[in-house]
Amino acid sequence: MKISILLPYKENYSPTYPGAVSLFVHSTTKKSNYKKDITIYGFTDLKNKFPEKYININLNKSVLFKSQSKEYVNKFVDLHKNNKVEIIEIHNRPNYVNLIDKLNSKIVLYFHNDPISMIGSKSPIERKQLLTICSKIIFNSEWSKKRFLKNLDNIYHKSLKLEVIHQSINRTKIDIKKKEKLITFVGKLNSAKGYDLFGKAIIKILNEFKDWKSYVIGDEPREKIFFEHENLKVLGFQKHSKVLEIFKKTSIAVACSRWEEPFGRTSLEASSRGCAVIISNKGGLPETITNGIIIRSLTFDNIYKAIKKLIINKIHRVKLQNLSYKNFYLTDAYITEKIDIYRSKLGTKFIYKNVMLNKDDKLKILHVTNFNERHNGRLFYNTGKRINNGLIRLNHSVLEFSDRDIVSYYRSIKDPKGSKRLNSKLIEVISNYVPNIIILGHADLIQLETLNFIKKNYPQIKIVQWFLDRMDSQWIINKKRFLDKIKIMDASFCTTDPKSLKFPKQDKIFYIPNPVDVSFEKLHNYKYDHFNNDVFFAMSHGVHRGVLKDGKFDERENFMNKLLLKTPDIRFDLYGMHQRQPVWADNFINSISQSKIGLNLSQGKPAKYYSSDRFAQLIGNGLMVMIDEKTKFGNFFNTDEIILYKNINDLAYKIDKYTNDNKLRKKIAKKGRDKYFKYFNSTIVAEFIIEKALGLKNKKYYWNN
Repeated sequence: MKISILLPYKENYSPTYPGAVSLFVHSTTKKSNYKKDITIYGFTDLKNKFPEKYININLNKSVLFKSQSKEYVNKFVDLHKNNKVEIIEIHNRPNYVNLIDKLNSKIVLYFHNDPISMIGSKSPIERKQLLTICSKIIFNSEWSKKRFLKNLDNIYHKSLKLEVIHQSINRTKIDIKKKEKLITFVGKLNSAKGYDLFGKAIIKILNEFKDWKSYVIGDEPREKIFFEHENLKVLGFQKHSKVLEIFKKTSIAVACSRWEEPFGRTSLEASSRGCAVIISNKGGLPETITNGIIIRSLTFDNIYKAIKKLIINKIHRVKLQNLSYKNFYLTDAYITEKIDIYRSKLGTKFIYKNVMLNKDDKLKILHVTNFNERHNGRLFYNTGKRINNGLIRLNHSVLEFSDRDIVSYYRSIKDPKGSKRLNSKLIEVISNYVPNIIILGHADLIQLETLNFIKKNYPQIKIVQWFLDRMDSQWIINKKRFLDKIKIMDASFCTTDPKSLKFPKQDKIFYIPNPVDVSFEKLHNYKYDHFNNDVFFAMSHGVHRGVLKDGKFDERENFMNKLLLKTPDIRFDLYGMHQRQPVWADNFINSISQSKIGLNLSQGKPAKYYSSDRFAQLIGNGLMVMIDEKTKFGNFFNTDEIILYKNINDLAYKIDKYTNDNKLRKKIAKKGRDKYFKYFNSTIVAEFIIEKALGLKNKKYYWNN
């Protein structure tokens, strides 16, 4: 895996005069598992470079009226046009991202400063664009991350694209007993860093405690602040190695910034060397230490009191020094490991199931389908509810999102279909719930644009869909509905054999049976001999309509009328024809409880493995089920579990036979119900959906061997 790191323009990748970015990149690159794959790009006039693989981008400075920074990035792009890399890490320059996006590599952006103060990320629109383009955005503190999210919608706040990875430093052996009576200040000698306040406080301290000394390391050509004392040494700029040596013997280190420091390397390094650290409560400074003194109201007097307290109370000072050193955890090894983890996830060789989720994890699942709240329980016994029950029985957290109910409730003049509110509400829900998997069931009103937005901002979320309707040649519109979002799906499921539907790509399309559910299918008709009716059959002109539609004719009526003529002695209980309205909910359960046989006859020509959910309802409640053999359900069931018929004459013969043989009918009905509950129950179907969503192939399923 090739990785390119682009430093800010004029960042010195050199031990001679390094910036904080260079120190961070150097220390983490040399410990990375990808060290051999990393090339660092930058621009510096200094000849001495850090030892990692580094390419200096040479610029033509003689060209007038041209942005040197833009030329720097363009040359970086030119170097990569014929040198494809998987990951490009950009440090502290959000304005570089748009120029580099054309390379089609995965972009990781590091923020080392306040994002809102930087060109390219000042406005919410710019930050949203960065979230869309970047595969990962790294912040050096929680404070910086919060600044980035300022005035952004909640949908962005929990995106796993955003991660805090602090700066780091190696910890070396320290002998606290050898600490000197030394107070150290490191940083720019300006008022933003609080040097004016420190200077006043340290003069007073040194006058009061004659045996103590102070070192000041740093410079500031733009702001002149001078303090003099015989025990105060202003050392100016020092090499990084020299600074660390001074911290080893320092007892008290002060970092008293006025400005909101995004992180604060001085206090980090002081803490790693066992100093008793005093910091102001600004920006990310509190994140740099585990133990120390935090000044919440920054004044000269409070700095003076904090230093004096540590001088007078040696026990407390030594305790802080020991805790600071003992609890220090932001080591180069620790931070490099965090960096390598996200690199492995972004890389093409990343094995998803070994690092992220598996089916045994307790997942958060957002189930988007029609839960039919507005139908007042009429459509309670539906497949969406069955799958939902299965997900819950697997001990997952499941949030129901009833799309059709939402559009019904939120229609307005500005949004007549309610679809705008539906899609915005889905994004709001995801921003609060942040699921591992989104399962869509016939959710046609969820726009592709919405799903793409979710994928870009929450790439870790798996999105799958299930579809129950027929999709063979007579139902091309349904097939289009199914395929409209297929490219963004991690897996898709249908109740017809996918191979028979001739999809353009079938590697992520799977068959699922209509499941039974132990809380829905509670009848045991196979136990009884006597019923009011022999054969139950029901159809409708649409589940949501609920009643027969004037002028509409279903071809199944002709089939059933012919069947009635061939079986004059059979008692049929028919719904959806002969002016008898369809039957739903408990009325449906009460009706089938009065029949021996359930006839499963779907609309149109038989299709391989296709049936409406009536099949599951009938067999699950212990009726003996009859179905056309051309559906190929004989691949799943034996002849002593369901009854397959060849044509209408064969069906008429078998209805007459089994109606009058209660013993055989009961035996077949029981075996059919037992097998269906064993292999096609809602928990197993839900488990199958989750496994395929996560890309797992651990288990064999009865219908998918």
